[in-house]
Amino acid sequence: MDSHNRLGDFEISDPQAMRALAHPVRLAILDQLGRHGPATATQLAPDVGATPSVTSWHLRHLAGFGLVRDSEPGSDRRQRRWEAVARGFRFKAPQDPADEEGRSAARVLSQQMFQRHADLPNRWAAEVEPELDPAWRELAGLATTRLVVSAEELAAIEDGIERVLAPYVTRPPAERQPDARGVQLLRYVLPEGTREQGGQAS
Repeated sequence: MDSHNRLGDFEISDPQAMRALAHPVRLAILDQLGRHGPATATQLAPDVGATPSVTSWHLRHLAGFGLVRDSEPGSDRRQRRWEAVARGFRFKAPQDPADEEGRSAARVLSQQMFQRHADLPNRWAAEVEPELDPAWRELAGLATTRLVVSAEELAAIEDGIERVLAPYVTRPPAERQPDARGVQLLRYVLPEGTREQGGQAS
């Protein structure tokens, strides 16, 4: 596991780490730490759907796989503050067909992440979009594009997207524009099955 990519994401290849992360409370913990910065288990608990003691247990479990760490080491463990080790994380199913453990772990984590984000667009449309000013509302929303490409071409597209995003993701807070605000980009890359291949993109 490392973070050798343009966006500074933590790269997960260990099947046990994938399975450890495939839990709604743990995914919520990483989301909160990434969004709001260091926090204690007590501070995180209301937003991750668990008691402080259960949240603390999940934090220690994540720490065991190197996904979170102490933010401000100190003698008072009751006020232990945690931080995510990276801006985000990424994982891939192993290419080896014989690695069933790794492929199964990647599927479980993928399913949990899809479930976590499934209702996000609906909640955004109901709760956030009505309050946006016109300039932000015009830029927001959903676009769906179907392509007919090779695996190599799709990899090049993903690489190009990351190249564009990297300067904005990794710049220090002091370099952000005064009117900057958080924006969540959801990129679903969904290759179609063999029955749907070919033809012209529509």
